[in-house]
Amino acid sequence: MKGFWQQLWGGTGGVRLVHVIVITLSLILTLSAWSYSKRQIEKRVAQRFEDAQNSLISLIRDRMLKYEDALWSGVATLESHGGDISAVQWSTFAEALKIEEKYPGINGIGVIHYHTAATIDGYLRDQRRLRPDFDVFPDHAQPERMPITYIEPVDMNAAAVGLDIAHETNRRTAALASRDTGTAQITGPIVLVQDADSTPGFLFYAPFYANGGQVPPAQRAAEFRGAVYAPFVVHKLMQGLLAKDQRYISVSIRDADELIYDEYTQPNAIIDPDPMFSREVAIDLYGRTWVLDIRTNSAFRDANIYLQPTLILVAGLIVEGLIIALLVLLTRANARAVAYADRVTAALHREKEKLQELNSVLEIKNEEIEQFAYVASHDLKTPIRGIAGLAEMIEEDLEAYFQTPNANPDVSANLAHIKGRVKHMNNLTWGILQFSQTVPGAEHADAIVLTDIISALRDDFDLSTSQLTFDGNVQTVTRDTVNFRRVLENLVSNAQKYHDHPENLRIKIVARNTGAWLRVKVSDNGPGIAPKFHDKVFDVFQTLGIAGQPESTGIGLAIVKKAVKNNGGDISISKAQGGGAAFTFTWPANPVTQEQRSVA
Repeated sequence: MKGFWQQLWGGTGGVRLVHVIVITLSLILTLSAWSYSKRQIEKRVAQRFEDAQNSLISLIRDRMLKYEDALWSGVATLESHGGDISAVQWSTFAEALKIEEKYPGINGIGVIHYHTAATIDGYLRDQRRLRPDFDVFPDHAQPERMPITYIEPVDMNAAAVGLDIAHETNRRTAALASRDTGTAQITGPIVLVQDADSTPGFLFYAPFYANGGQVPPAQRAAEFRGAVYAPFVVHKLMQGLLAKDQRYISVSIRDADELIYDEYTQPNAIIDPDPMFSREVAIDLYGRTWVLDIRTNSAFRDANIYLQPTLILVAGLIVEGLIIALLVLLTRANARAVAYADRVTAALHREKEKLQELNSVLEIKNEEIEQFAYVASHDLKTPIRGIAGLAEMIEEDLEAYFQTPNANPDVSANLAHIKGRVKHMNNLTWGILQFSQTVPGAEHADAIVLTDIISALRDDFDLSTSQLTFDGNVQTVTRDTVNFRRVLENLVSNAQKYHDHPENLRIKIVARNTGAWLRVKVSDNGPGIAPKFHDKVFDVFQTLGIAGQPESTGIGLAIVKKAVKNNGGDISISKAQGGGAAFTFTWPANPVTQEQRSVA
């Protein structure tokens, strides 16, 4: 293994800095895609917790508002009867409300009348005319008397009829606050007398006054006649409240320092011992502050486990491995070529008379290297096709899942991302093959008409005569016509590919004969290339990587430069007049002589 790495990295045929940069950038891209996907999923999961939390709070507020509406409807009923009502009339009203059907979690709805020590006896006489057993309890020293006169359904709340709520601090304080503010109020934690289990509960009040309607604050105490109220057992309230909620979160509730509801100790609770999210939220509710301890449960965890980042990472590492394998193969081939060239050079110095024979051998070896590069690129297509096929099979297997309403769109997007990476790898191997086959074309000496090439390029790239124009004094090209056309094709293709608005594309080709050389300039009106990139764009695998532009293999301009250099010419980039980029290259004007053919 040690010898392998020494061979790989050592000498002129070893891995070059550009290879290290390519591998490093590819790995960074893979890790960045994985990290970005992971962060996006974490944000979505956090948002789902926020939505569940906000939904729970909205449910509590909306349900309490619905209960408040029921209380105010009771107040309106009392006011419509002149401020008083019989037990039968109140029972009829309560039946019309359909409490059990429309107000799940409520224990009942009743009427509390306000009296003092001076008026309580008259109140008792009035009530006992129809209910001889009616009594007010318990005795207390407070100046107010606020007995519960009616409550429906009476069978489950019978123990509360006649209870004077003024005897207990929480009940009395909230009732007087309701009186003084004219608003609905709830009590602090209490135990309902009708609750055999003695669990936390509270009362909900809505006040009514002697003259009804809006009462000025200064007159409220004098005109206060009582309240319509509803008793609640907290755990029943929460069962009714959360019956339709997706239970991805659990909650406990504190009022002041008293725990009034706790799902974490209930039997069969789907508790996550290490919740993904937890938060305490305080909400102001009708004169009280409830503190909600909200935590995600195991159902939330099960519903928010995603494999997309792992799939991206694995797929990216596979592609990374293929790139490394390709570079290793090319490096080994290059190392063999360099080593052989060194041996041939030494032999040339020793035996000049064998130059022709050695050149012939070198040509054969170069053909073998080209064949090797072709085979290496071709063989890499098999695992690439395998990855593409695997992605398509996965996509087909999940086709039914994608049609479901709960399908996660990220799965389809990530499969498309894998196929895009595979397509890019396929383009990369094709580009490497083209680059390896760009050799001096001395044998291609048949003259071609330059205007015919321009017309063919218009047809190939679907360009109009106004989009691709030609000017100059060159009629024919006689030197390496195959690679000359390849150079023009790559330059026109680049101008079209990277133009912001292809319909406005304008490409101008100018060719001048300067004697021994043709000077050809290809300019466009595209976004141009910054001067700092003018040298880099001709290197293999170099791309500008500008957001919003098509993805490139970084080989096209390397092929252009190689073809120009192989024919002894030169190429440069400048800014085109009016914007865009201008590529200027020189090309031999004269055909290859017989002597040049024999040397080549």
